[in-house]
Amino acid sequence: MANPREPWNIRPAMKKATVTALLKVEVETKAKELIENVLKPMHVLPPQKDEQSNYITDIGAKWNRGYFYFFWTYACPSPNARSPTFEWKFARMEPLGGGTFALYAMRYTEKEWIGVLDALSVHECMKAIQDDEWFQS
Repeated sequence: MANPREPWNIRPAMKKATVTALLKVEVETKAKELIENVLKPMHVLPPQKDEQSNYITDIGAKWNRGYFYFFWTYACPSPNARSPTFEWKFARMEPLGGGTFALYAMRYTEKEWIGVLDALSVHECMKAIQDDEWFQS
């Protein structure tokens, strides 16, 4: 049963599924294609003249602790910024076994993941990250 304090969690607490090396390579390859061919042309734009607001400068993806994350890298041009850049994770793929994944989006608070879609193939995850409003900047 999902944690009652987290109604957006689409998966009950279970032992994490293992990911084969072959599946990892497939996820990384398809993510790189999505980032380079779709997400970067759509979201990484030149800064406006005299830009003072944060803007996306790069998009990446990586495995961390058994999950696969997509993240934006933002530039902070303001002279009062704490850092010149920061990363914001916006999508998380959780392996479920059998080559399927649960797909999560980060809440605006950057404290909680929201379960968006469940039991998707790698291709279906990439399509959702490309098209679904949950994963847009």
